Amino acid sequence: MITATLLTIAAYLLGSVSSAIIVCRLMGLPDPRTQGSNNPGATNVLRIGGKKPAAITLVGDSLKGLVPMLVAHLLGAGPAVLASVGLAAFIGHLYPVFFGFRGGKGVATALGVQFGLYWPIGLCVAAVWLFVAKVLKISSLSGLISMALAPLFVWLFWADKTLIGMQLIITGLLIWRHRSNIRNLVAGTEGRLTGRPSE
Repeated sequence: MITATLLTIAAYLLGSVSSAIIVCRLMGLPDPRTQGSNNPGATNVLRIGGKKPAAITLVGDSLKGLVPMLVAHLLGAGPAVLASVGLAAFIGHLYPVFFGFRGGKGVATALGVQFGLYWPIGLCVAAVWLFVAKVLKISSLSGLISMALAPLFVWLFWADKTLIGMQLIITGLLIWRHRSNIRNLVAGTEGRLTGRPSE
């Protein structure tokens, strides 16, 4: 119980480290919470600074989900602890204690959790994201569709009720965080992916 609690707390604290804000500060870019979509995530960093800072942000956000899950696996954690750790890392990204509980929307961190849980799950989710992004070039829609399918992939590869429940919660929170994007998608005003900084 103590180990599970410490793992969960550590996962939340790691999730609370905002890659986007740190990368933008180190690279002399504007605070992503005040530019573009005002979201501290890789897509907004792409708009603000281009591909390189966005790629670094994407890797950083993914590692926040991946590393705690791998550590939990190494310590022999069962499904309940894995679910707790995965949720904690994801919620840390959404509501980071180090940055006034104002975090990102969670796609990259969720993907890291999925790869850390079982790499074929992460691979399937990533493949869906990449396919939708390639065809439609809309990051939010790619994230929504891939994460909507994630509970199915968890069920197919690891049919555990606790872990499926974890993914359903992650998917629900992610959809909630994307509610403004959903409104824009319905209105036809959602921005598309580009590799160029915004002017």
